[in-house]
Amino acid sequence: MSAMSVVGRFAPTPSGRMHLGNIYAMLAAWLSSRSTGGRMVLRIEDIDRPRVLPDADRWIMDDLTWLGLDWDGEPVYQSDRLCRYDEAIRVLCGDGVVDETDCKKSVSAAALRDDRVDVGHRCTGIVSNETGSAESVHVGAVCEEPVYAPDAVYPCFCSRADIRAASAPQEGDGFVVYPGTCRRLLHERPDEVRSRLQAGRQHSLRLFAPDRDIRFIDRVFGSQTFNLAHDLGDTVIKRADGLFAYQLAVTVDDLDMGVTDVVRGRDLLRSTALQLHIRERLLAGGWRSDSSADGRPAAPRSDARHGTGHAGDAGDIDHAGLVFAHLPLIDNAAGKRLAKRQRSLDMGVLRSQGVTARQVIGYCGWLLGLLDEPQPCESGELLDVFDWDKVALRAQDRRVPDNPFAV
Repeated sequence: MSAMSVVGRFAPTPSGRMHLGNIYAMLAAWLSSRSTGGRMVLRIEDIDRPRVLPDADRWIMDDLTWLGLDWDGEPVYQSDRLCRYDEAIRVLCGDGVVDETDCKKSVSAAALRDDRVDVGHRCTGIVSNETGSAESVHVGAVCEEPVYAPDAVYPCFCSRADIRAASAPQEGDGFVVYPGTCRRLLHERPDEVRSRLQAGRQHSLRLFAPDRDIRFIDRVFGSQTFNLAHDLGDTVIKRADGLFAYQLAVTVDDLDMGVTDVVRGRDLLRSTALQLHIRERLLAGGWRSDSSADGRPAAPRSDARHGTGHAGDAGDIDHAGLVFAHLPLIDNAAGKRLAKRQRSLDMGVLRSQGVTARQVIGYCGWLLGLLDEPQPCESGELLDVFDWDKVALRAQDRRVPDNPFAV
């Protein structure tokens, strides 16, 4: 793979001013791409509208520019890409996708026996019986809604309280695996599901998680294996409030933007397995990347020099060239993970206190294990010393004082 085919990304959420932990991760992403001569794209992850603060995207871009962390092309906003996420859900539904120019579709008798449910406007479908003849029937709206199935995408009517009551958290991190309540409901009582949908019952959409392992290599934490069914469970891809879920959006965006280099916090290690699964399902369903997302066409990439992230048992789907690096988290002096609601280490406060860009870059370079001590420097000065092996030597979470730049 040529150096220019490496594509990294900044993917900030405009929910507030970036803090030191955000900059630490973005510096790593920038160094990973730029040290190979690759590209950097900027994606503003503003899909969760209730969390978005006015002008936060501008603060982010101003801080990145101040720090010398540049990017290529125009920023991409998730809020401009809702149709792509809706299209992805249709692909994940498999044969439930309908040609928008014709409301007719072929539905096999076997599919009906599998309790597939479609809803929305009434239109005429063609049902093929087992003898090969066909008859015209009215099916629930396939024109506007995909066909749901318990082994693909299905509606979930459970509240958070319902899920907590029926689940036991995973040992260690409190992650809750969905118990499959509504998947069983669709399988056993499809008429009840159809009735709820037609009555307008609020629901999310979940993606079925098969009992299989996903394996990938992380540049910092090494070989990783997660079982989709046991470690992640059926995951929401569209929320009950109508917002598309992060896991779906980020997978679609990385495909469309041709991203090959994913750098983020270790708290998303588990999510990587899910995103690889969604990616695999989309590609298997014929997904075609939208080159307009970053102005350049997305093409398959591989680079054995940097290690390869891949999905286990992925059949003919090849994830070669998609590489991951999950960074240790940054905690405050009390041992709590840095958050944007805690202002003491955000860029607005630090800049108002006279902290320089060189100080911030040097401190983050030290947090990454690239410098022996936090000495001021520019981002470009770290390119020659950047090495993922150095970062991996310090895989423990970091703790920073309340005022790391005090003289």
